[in-house]
Amino acid sequence: MDIFDIIGPVMVGPSSSHTAGAVRIGYITRKLLGEEIKKAEILLYGSFLLTGKGHGTDRSIVAGLMLMEPDDTRIPSSLEIAKERGIEVSFGTTDIKDAHPNTAQIILTSVSGKTLDVVASSLGGGRIKVNRIDGIEANFCGDYPTLVVRNQDTPGCMAKITSLLSTCGINIATIQLYRSTRGGEAVAVFECDHEIDNEHINWLEQQEDIIKVTYLSLDE
Repeated sequence: MDIFDIIGPVMVGPSSSHTAGAVRIGYITRKLLGEEIKKAEILLYGSFLLTGKGHGTDRSIVAGLMLMEPDDTRIPSSLEIAKERGIEVSFGTTDIKDAHPNTAQIILTSVSGKTLDVVASSLGGGRIKVNRIDGIEANFCGDYPTLVVRNQDTPGCMAKITSLLSTCGINIATIQLYRSTRGGEAVAVFECDHEIDNEHINWLEQQEDIIKVTYLSLDE
């Protein structure tokens, strides 16, 4: 535990979970999309749903989707700013089994038609966890450049990814592997110590056994 776990983040709003954490959920989701947003559907669960409006959770998530930080003074006006930018925003509810009380599901469509479905939770003190991407387990914090690869569960696929990272000189901080059934679809989550360039992300997307690549870049 460090001092920021005790005193909390610098932020605009009354609650580190409902405002600062909500901003970060929106921010990380937008970074995962990697493109400008055309449409955002925000579904709230648990405490986010019951008390979020009073704490500004709705405005905080939208602010994060526009890459605002938790201390940005424009957060209270984020819905109006989103409208001015031509972003279509809607809100609803979701029921996610065994989810953290401060959880949101965000479904995005980019200006090019790219889609992304993220479920994330605010854990307190401005910390978050991305639980699912496009319906598949993910479970990462968003503090590292993160590569999420959805692929066919075939021999050699993981070796192909790790070999690519090694060739790029990228150190892997953590690896998580999930699969539906043997030989079915699988997901690999790599939290890395360094950024991965677009050329290598594009190469990975072209591989025969890769279904979808989602990359969280923390570059500004």
